[in-house]
Amino acid sequence: KLCSAPILALLEGSEDFVAYYDASIKGLGAVLMQRDKVISYSSRQLKILEKNYMTHDLELGVVVFALKL
Repeated sequence: KLCSAPILALLEGSEDFVAYYDASIKGLGAVLMQRDKVISYSSRQLKILEKNYMTHDLELGVVVFALKL
C-alpha cells in the first residue's frame, strides 16, 4: 500500500529526481521519486468544472499540480 510509511524514503542528495503524473476523467495524480524510491505522492478528484476540461487542459493541470507538491 502506498499509504504505509516504510515505502516513503528520505532524500539522498539533490539529483536523480523523476516526477510521474497523470490525469484521468476522475482525478489527478503525481509521484516524486528518487532512485526508484517514492519520496512523495499526491492525488485528488477533479472539481466539478474541471470535469468538462479537454484532455490537453487536464494534462497541463496535472503538471501544475505536480509542481506544487
